[in-house]
Amino acid sequence: MDILKKKYLGGCHCKKVLFEFSSLIKVKLIKCNCTICKPLRYLHLIIPHKDFKLLSDIKYIQTYQFGTKKAKHFFCKFCGIKSFYQPRSHQNAYSINYNSIKNPPKINQIIKFDGSNFEKSLNDIKFI
Repeated sequence: MDILKKKYLGGCHCKKVLFEFSSLIKVKLIKCNCTICKPLRYLHLIIPHKDFKLLSDIKYIQTYQFGTKKAKHFFCKFCGIKSFYQPRSHQNAYSINYNSIKNPPKINQIIKFDGSNFEKSLNDIKFI
């Protein structure tokens, strides 16, 4: 593994949903103001599918979709925490809630994303 990358663990409050992933040790996060991210204070860390591994049984996860149904929001069936999900902005990656990571990577930058105007703002975060 690259010296600038490291494995991390994350999960929900009750630890029924656990995952591991590889990431750079200094990361860019996305802070979105949409109607689902803002009240959750969700900080997005975008991780390619190939660098993510679910450690828990899928039966502990509930899926929620709305609008275009391109995003899949995954919640723990027991504690209700959304620690990661499939965003519509990055179909080949998961978005991990930075706040759900044990001993998380250092934050290099936080990019504000106007999710309330998703289509108009999408180019601001496609590079992440």
